[in-house]
Amino acid sequence: MTPKDLEIRETNLGKGVFAKRPFEEGETLLPFEGKILHQKEIPEILQPEDDRYLQIGPTEYLGPSGGYDDFINHSCNPNSGVEMRDHSIQLKAIKKILLGEEITWDYSTTMDENDWEMDCQCGSKNCRRRIQDFKKLPQTTQKHYLQLGIVPEFISGSLNSGPVIGN
Repeated sequence: MTPKDLEIRETNLGKGVFAKRPFEEGETLLPFEGKILHQKEIPEILQPEDDRYLQIGPTEYLGPSGGYDDFINHSCNPNSGVEMRDHSIQLKAIKKILLGEEITWDYSTTMDENDWEMDCQCGSKNCRRRIQDFKKLPQTTQKHYLQLGIVPEFISGSLNSGPVIGN
């Protein structure tokens, strides 16, 4: 995938990334890049919508890259998901994506922080109204994301040690 396959455009909530061609389910859309930081190194963020840090471990985060990956918006009904494998972090399509469609992923799939939340404004028919940790997702949603392989090991591994908590 090259940047020619995606474009950053304005949305009603700021900037977003859109498909300049159709993508098939399972296709890699883009890599996530940035400096790896310990949670203590992350600056205080005054507005949750300005947070460009991706949790990649219990206390590790990937900082902003300045690239397309910083502008992928959340949706409670996403068309892509973050796959963390072999020291790489990729965004992959979890369903067919049409030409012109906004690329979205569910931020909750990589969250296990216990202290960061934000109001959701995705507008999908199944909007949860709040973006929270993976463990707070409904059990059916957790199971679906686990089956798709878009839940990182630091979260999925901790689920094996106790019951899944869902709404």
